[in-house]
Formats: sequence, C-alpha cells, structure tokens
Amino acid sequence: MTLEIKNIKKSFGSKEVLRGLSFSAEGGKAFGLLGRNGAGKTTSIRILMDVFPPDEGEVLFDGRPIDYDKLRIGYLPEERGLYPKRIISEQLTYFAALKGMSKRDAAISVDKWLDRLGVAEYKSKKLETLSKGNQQKIQLITALAHDPHIIVLDEPFSGLDPVNAMLLKDVIKEEIAKGKIVLFSSHQMNYIEEFCDGIAILNEGLAAISGRIDDIKKSRPRDKLVVSSRENARIKSEIRGCTDAEKGEIIIKLDSENDKMSMMNRLTAGYDVDEIRVYEPSLNDIFIEYAGSSPSLSEDKNPKEAEK
Repeated sequence: MTLEIKNIKKSFGSKEVLRGLSFSAEGGKAFGLLGRNGAGKTTSIRILMDVFPPDEGEVLFDGRPIDYDKLRIGYLPEERGLYPKRIISEQLTYFAALKGMSKRDAAISVDKWLDRLGVAEYKSKKLETLSKGNQQKIQLITALAHDPHIIVLDEPFSGLDPVNAMLLKDVIKEEIAKGKIVLFSSHQMNYIEEFCDGIAILNEGLAAISGRIDDIKKSRPRDKLVVSSRENARIKSEIRGCTDAEKGEIIIKLDSENDKMSMMNRLTAGYDVDEIRVYEPSLNDIFIEYAGSSPSLSEDKNPKEAEK
C-alpha cells in the first residue's frame, strides 16, 4: 500500500495554509508528519480524511484517487472527543459500526481491543469514571476497532505513564507489522525516531524536507567529530571549534569534511582519547533546522479561526 499527497494546496480566506504539499508513505512502515504549530499538519490530516477537499492537488492510494467508501482510516486526535457520560462499550461499538462494520462484528472487535489494552473490566462503565490514561486507551480503540488500512495518530503518547506508553508502543508495532500505513503527528522526537522510517517536516504549508530518516541524516554535512577523552580541557584549549556535548564529550567543528582524517590523527597522536566518531545530527537538530523559527500562519486546528 502506498499513500501519496501530491501538490496539495488549501486556503481559508486570505490564509494560504498549504502551498503545494507533497509526501508519500508506505504500508508496513510508520511515517512522521512534523512541523511547528501553523505549519499545516492538521489541515493535511483533515484533507486526507476527506473532512474537506483541497483547493488543488490529489490524495492517492496505490496510485489512484482514494475511494473513501472502501478505504478505512483510523484517527486518534490530539483533542480527545468521546462522550464522558456514555457507556464505553456502547459508544465504541457505535463508532465502529459508523465506519462500516456490522453491529455484531463491531461488538466482537471492541471486546478484543478492550481486552488487548487491559480495560475490559470497564466496558460497562461511563468514560468519565476512568483515569486519563485509560480514557486515552478507549479513544485509541475508536481508531483501531474497524481494522483500518491507514492509522493516523496525533500526539498518541501525550499524558501516558511509562507502562501505558509501552503498551501503546507494542500495539502500534503490531499494526505496522500487519502492513498498515501509520502516520504520526507529534512533537516528541524520541517516539518519531523509534517508530518512523520516513518523515516530512512541514514549514509554512510545504514539505521543507521529506524522505527516510537515515538518508536525511546521512545527507547532512559530516564536518563535526565527537570526542571522548580525559583531556577535554586541554583539547578545548589547544584546538579551535570545540564545544561541550552530553556525557562529558566534546564536539569539534571542522572547516571541511575533508579534514576528518587529519584531525583524528592529530587527536590520537597528541591526546589520551577513548573514542572519536563523526557527529550524527539528531532528529531534533534536523527539525530545528527545517521547521523554521517564525511561521507566518496561525494555528491550523480550526479552519474558521484560520479565516480570521
């Protein structure tokens, strides 16, 4: 399965929210949709889910326009939206049936997921009686119970304790292993690096960079060395371009990538060095570089607000 967002444009009044956004995601892999508030993430997700159409461009599934009568999409919103005073099993079955399942199949699937997520004992309770973490598990079931082809997770780990976060990780990995397309929208870079094969970083309605995370990292200039030594103070005093790093290491900025070997030789010959390696940027470094420092668009969660 392949999902393609091709040259999507969308404006609300005078606000141009998406300006030709393109990226693609494959089945059996997770894809991270990143960007600062106002970059266009929420608008992109809503267009994907057919909440409203793009002004220009296409959303394709396996090379063809999406048939929303046949393609199933599961969505976990950042702002949770279930009914606090309704019985949990009743509303979960209702939502699964809304997405095309028979009432019987919906009830079977809901029971399976309640058990999988460790909340079966609450099926006859009202949502408001549950803890925040368990409420989030119930919300997740609405995204999974109808066996979607595409799963969209918006800040899925927000508010979860470590035990529930680990359970959610296992569930997501199982869905990826089934060949489904999983889209992450999150500001928690550690989760994106853990799950995602590819990313698109949005900046003012465009993909500032997209592709496999490993390829993006390898494409960055390899002009820094990370050094671990008991002589950090002496190295910093005698070699220019040194800055402190984590774990008591130092980073040396080179004038050119071509200087790596000569600098390594100088370090090993002149100092007591335990380790030298080429600095690899973190996803957070890449995000800061490409996400932009001053997006001009307002927060894109509400189209009506974007029109103002």
